[in-house]
Amino acid sequence: MKHDAAYFDREYNVRALLPEHPQIFARWAERGAQTRRLRACLCDLPYGESPAERLDYFPAQRETAPLLVFIHGGYWRSLDKSDFSWLAPRFGQHGVALALPNYGLAPATRIEDMVRQQLAALAWLYRNGDRLGFDPERIVIVGHSAGAHLAAMMLAALWPMYASDLPPTLVKGGLAISGIYDLAPIVHASFVNGDLHLDEHRARALSPVHLPPATQAPLITAVGAVESAEFRRQTALIGRAWKGVFVRDVSMPRANHLTIVEELASPASLLFDAALELVRSSRRSR
Repeated sequence: MKHDAAYFDREYNVRALLPEHPQIFARWAERGAQTRRLRACLCDLPYGESPAERLDYFPAQRETAPLLVFIHGGYWRSLDKSDFSWLAPRFGQHGVALALPNYGLAPATRIEDMVRQQLAALAWLYRNGDRLGFDPERIVIVGHSAGAHLAAMMLAALWPMYASDLPPTLVKGGLAISGIYDLAPIVHASFVNGDLHLDEHRARALSPVHLPPATQAPLITAVGAVESAEFRRQTALIGRAWKGVFVRDVSMPRANHLTIVEELASPASLLFDAALELVRSSRRSR
């Protein structure tokens, strides 16, 4: 690669680039706890056997609502679904249910197994949509950072090969925010690969840019204008690699790698509009 390890450590180490990150994480956790106190939530629903295989579900106030599934980031090694409960009220106001799946974290869990866990979570949601009160034929996925990588892997999933009762078009659209879609640079980023233990072969196999999208489900991307050059490059990569389904990139001129997520809950944000656009298009693509 044309850059050295120090470059990748600098470009991808979000916490080093954003010294205010502890305050942001604390704000998310506080807002999440407040949301769960005030809104109906089915918390810690098991979609698998391990303690990490749990999800939170926030119903909409109407039957057969579309479902937005948000996969959190944290470099595959930190954060929790409960930190993002505050996404639920804004989407609930628009008649959209929200699911927040957890997954095992590194170093105890390999990225391959995180992908399998998200497959299991989406399959469980599809099979239980009628019971939970949402339309299982209208599932849209959103992911941030490492969660955007996992969301892209769900868009590349061959669902009938995973389980014969699942449709190929299980996911009707995706919004990928500030993601990493080519994992090759992470092999050289010692600050995180000490926990991930990726090598070049595994990094390529786990990179959405080297996988075709499984269906024509539309993909919208976003990255903050004040994020590092590598995060902006990663977003451009997936747009080119998946040009057959890529719709557009949402301009976020004032957002950094963390504050961009908060835009997802802002009714005045183009990012919020993009998520609703995908939800609405899911009705037409059934």
